[in-house]
Amino acid sequence: MTRRTAALAIAAFSAALAGYGFQAVRKPAAAPIDPLIAGFSKTTVASVADAVDQIIGKRGFMSHDMRPRINGKFVGRARTALLRETTPDKASPTLSAKHSVEMIDTAKPGEVGVIVIENGLDVAGLGGLMGTAAKVRGMAGIVIDGGVRDVPEVRALGLPVYSRSVVPSSSVGRYATVANGIPVKCAGVDVAPGDLIVAGEDGVVVVPQGRAMEVLKRAQEIDERETKMLPLIRELKELGKAVAKFNRI
Repeated sequence: MTRRTAALAIAAFSAALAGYGFQAVRKPAAAPIDPLIAGFSKTTVASVADAVDQIIGKRGFMSHDMRPRINGKFVGRARTALLRETTPDKASPTLSAKHSVEMIDTAKPGEVGVIVIENGLDVAGLGGLMGTAAKVRGMAGIVIDGGVRDVPEVRALGLPVYSRSVVPSSSVGRYATVANGIPVKCAGVDVAPGDLIVAGEDGVVVVPQGRAMEVLKRAQEIDERETKMLPLIRELKELGKAVAKFNRI
C-alpha cells in the first residue's frame, strides 16, 4: 500500500466513524454574563450604598457588624433561608438546617446565600459542611444575619462569608429553619430572592432587582465623579474646592 493509498484509507475510516457519532466532543457554551452583575462588580460598595439611598430613598446597606469573616468581594443574586428559635424537640439535626440545606443544594453558580437567624447572634448558621456544599455549587458567597463557625475550614475553601458574629455554637437544639426562597430582613435591610447583593470590605449592600439598572447607573456616575475629583484635590491640595465644584463628598 502506497502512502497516498494509506492516507485515503485513514480519511475514509475517520469519515465512517463520524457517521456513527464519533465526533469531537464540543465544550458547552459558556453561560451568558449578567450585565448587572458585571456592572456592579466594577463599582465600589460605598458608591452602591449612596446610589441606593438616592434612587430607592431608603438604606440598602446592612448593619455595621455585618463584616467579612472570610474575605472576598462578590456580587450575585440572593437566595434566602430563615431560622427561628424553637424548642429542642423541634430543632433536630434535620430540622435545624433543612431549608438552609435546600437553599444551598438548589443554588445556581454565582448566587449568594442569605441566611437569617432571628435574634441569633450567638448561633452559627453555616459551618464547614454547608460551606463545602456552597463552594462546590459555585455560589459567589454567603451572608448570615447570625454567626459562622469552622472559620479556618471555610477559609480554606475560599468561600467568602459575611456574618454579624463568629461563634462555635450549632443551631441544633436551638433553632429550626422555617422557609427558604422568601423575603427576609437581613441585618436591617429587606432582601427578596433575586435582589442583587454587593459585598466588599466596606460591608454589604442590597439592591432591589426591580430598580437595579437605575441604581447601577447612579453608582457608575458617582464613581466617575470621584475619579475626576482626585486629580483636582492633589493639584489644589484642598478638598473644599473640589467638593464645591463636583457637589460630592
